[in-house]
Parts: sequence; structure tokens; C-alpha cells
Amino acid sequence: MQENERQQYAISEYPDVDRIYQQLEALISQPMRPIRRDKLQEVLAYFDSKCQKSRELTDEAKKVIPGGVQHNLAFNYPFPIAIEKANGAYMWDVDGNQYIDFLQAGGPTVLGSNYEPVREKVFETIKQCGPITGLFHEYELKLANLIQRFMPSIEMFRMLGTGTESVMAAIRAARVFTDKKKVIKTGGGYHGWSDSMVYGLHIPGTRRFESVGIPRKATANTQEFYPTDLKMLERKLIANRLRGGTAAVIVEPVGPESGTRPVPFDYNRKVRELCDEFGALLIFDEVVSGFRLGLGGAQGYFDIKPDLTIFGKCVTGGYPMAGGVGGRAEIIQRFAPGIGGTGERAYIGGTLSANPLSCAAGYYSLLEMERTNAPVIAGRAGDRLTKGLQKIIDKLGLPFVAYNQGSICHLETSGVMLLDLRRPVKLLKELKPRKQMIEEMGAAYMAHGIITLAGSRMYTSMADTDEIIDDALERFEAVLGCVEGV
Repeated sequence: MQENERQQYAISEYPDVDRIYQQLEALISQPMRPIRRDKLQEVLAYFDSKCQKSRELTDEAKKVIPGGVQHNLAFNYPFPIAIEKANGAYMWDVDGNQYIDFLQAGGPTVLGSNYEPVREKVFETIKQCGPITGLFHEYELKLANLIQRFMPSIEMFRMLGTGTESVMAAIRAARVFTDKKKVIKTGGGYHGWSDSMVYGLHIPGTRRFESVGIPRKATANTQEFYPTDLKMLERKLIANRLRGGTAAVIVEPVGPESGTRPVPFDYNRKVRELCDEFGALLIFDEVVSGFRLGLGGAQGYFDIKPDLTIFGKCVTGGYPMAGGVGGRAEIIQRFAPGIGGTGERAYIGGTLSANPLSCAAGYYSLLEMERTNAPVIAGRAGDRLTKGLQKIIDKLGLPFVAYNQGSICHLETSGVMLLDLRRPVKLLKELKPRKQMIEEMGAAYMAHGIITLAGSRMYTSMADTDEIIDDALERFEAVLGCVEGV
């Protein structure tokens, strides 16, 4: 890819993956550096005194909602915060507290939350035909054409309701197309919560550890390989030749969990080569990276053409019913349209899929992202945030690790996501305390006016000005200055 083409993407400089892993290894090889207990009491006092309405609401919700909260991105320590308003780079809770929003709904709002030009177009659509008709709407075609223009690998596109549904559909189509059964995923990666994909979840090597309520036969054809271990992937592909072959390999192109375990730059090219050698389809899960890293997605940045691409959050710019599968026409045509198939096609559906509201939101969000160059602007904010965090880490002499892939930013303080079954004793001994530490860090950030994803990941947006990032860095420094040993 030429340098002038690379400038369309949010990643200004690809991270040194070897150096990051050396830093992460150093982090988890030494004692944890949690928030000092006296400072943690101050953090908890913030929630007790400043978030009383949130506590009341979520306590009431626990009577009718399991755990009192339903979104898997919600932060629950010491209790969930109820959000009332979101706009641009900020959110406000029901108690009126303002937060810098680095969650950005889990990544889809590259333009910033509740972006007005898109909101107005959605209003117009609802006034004209309502949110859903159950029949075809022109915005379905407009959105598909736009995605195809940005990502040449998308010869055809099928809109669905969520990333989970999209993965289910892609795997089903891959099996129909290849007449093979085995699917190999990156260990620790999250590809939704369908039966076959709740396997090797969060922690590489754990296989069915989190498959409670899922029959063994449902995961019998799912396999995992350790992140970046292409030799292990190759061995599984070879072994599967004797078991009927591999239908597909599914990866996040930036690494599992939005690059929490980053991959080398040439990683996807090598995976593509292995898939071609063994006749397996390559599925890119671009639920987060799609459009966030640039309108061409991670596949455009890495210049790799997957057979199928999974879309989720970003395909509607943060509006509901966000999902879809795109790819080679001969594979996508294996989906049964309308009310059913002929027995030769993979059955998929969804009453709310491709509704006018979602398609209009996606169409105008992508047009605005193109007009404003939002992915690149958000990436610059990610660069500024990460460089600032690194300066703080160096200044305070901490072992913490900061890196980014454009607007996807990581601040690893506990390293809990880097534990795996290759060191089972360490995993069993340190999983809970390191998880507790990251929850405390996330609570401390929130008490200082910053909302993150799980206390370790931040998504920047076009709304994050230099002033907002610098304000956030002052808040991060206040928190990191409270850890043990500083």
C-alpha cells in the first residue's frame, strides 16, 4: 500500500508489537500496583456521595433485571452508573455528573455520541415511514452500495441485527459453501455469544470454560489457537484435513479484544496464505475496526481481502440493530432470502434486520465520516492520548503499558487479559486479584470523570479535541499517581 493511501486510515504508525509484548510480559511478571487503599476509599466515597440516584435506580432494577444492568459494557463496580445524556465527547449520569466518554458505546460512534446531522436524518426517516415496515426500503440499497464502495471485498452485503447474528450467519454460510465443518478462532477472542463461539472466550486455551448451558456438541467443531501462534493454527489446519477439513478461520485483524493482544503487521497476510493453502475461508471480524480504522476497515489498512467480513457496531454509527455480513458474492448468495430457502442455502433471518431507521443511520453516518475524515481525526486523538499516557507512565516510573492502533487505545495496568492457560498456576492464582484491580482502576477513572471500557481500553472520536484529551490526561495522571509505590 502506498503511503498516500495509508493516510486515509487512523493508524499513523503501526505499533511495535514485539516491544509491547515485552512490556506486557514485564507487567504481569511483577507484583500488582493497585490503587492505594486510602485512595480507594476516596473513590468509593465519590460513588456514595455523588451517585446516589444511580444507586437507587440500579438497586430498584435488580428486582426485575438480573444484576440490575443489561449491557455487557456496563461498569458494575462498585455499582452501575445510570446515564441520562450523551453528546459528543461527554456523558452525564442521572445525578448530573459529567464524564469524558472514552467508551463511545463500545466503539461505533467515531463521529462522537448523538451526532446531530445523523440524528436529524434519522428523525426524518421515522417521521416518513416509522422505524420498520417489514418490507424493502431504499436505504438498504444505499447503505450496501456505500459499504461496497469503501470495501472492495464486499461484493454483496446482508444486513443483520447484531455482530453475534452476523458471526452465526457467516459461519453457517461458510459451512454450506465449503461443505466442511471445523471453524478455528483466535483464543481469547470475542465473536459474540452464539453457542459455537462461546469457546476459548476471554482467556486463550480455556475452550469450554465459559460454555455453561451449551451442549458439548454445539462446540464440537470449534477450535482455537493462541494469539499470534501461526504454527499452532497451521497444525490444526493440517489435522483437520483428516476430519473433513476447515470451513473457516475467524480473526479480529487487529488482534483479539480490539487488539488487547496485538498482532504483527504481516500477521493477516500469513493467515490469508494459510487459509488459501488449506481451502478454508478467511473471516474478518470488523465489528470494532470496520470504519473506525478508516472507511476501508482494517482490511483496507492491511491490504488483505477476506472472504467474509463481519460488521456490527459501526455499521449504523451507534444506532440499534447494528450488524451484517459482506463478502464474496458466491458465498453471500448462499444465504436464504425472504421467507426461506430451498434446502441448499443457509437459513438466516431477523424481523428487525435492515430496518429503515438503522440503514438510514448507517448510510448518513458513513457519509459524514467520509465528509469530515472522522476516522483519521479520531486516530490523531488516540495518538495524543497514548503519547500523553506514556509520558505519565514514564514520569511516575510505573510498569504500565500504553499503546494504540489509531483511535483504539489501551492502558494495561493489571494485565488480567494477558493471562492464559500456558501458565495455569499463575492464572488460577492471579486471575481474581488482577480482575479486582482493573475494576478498581476503572472506578477510579470514573470518579475522576473518565469512562473507559473495562478500565483498560479507550475509544477516541472526532469529538475529542486537543483540549479534551489534555484534560483527560490530567485526570489520568491524578489516578495513576495514587497507585501503590508512587
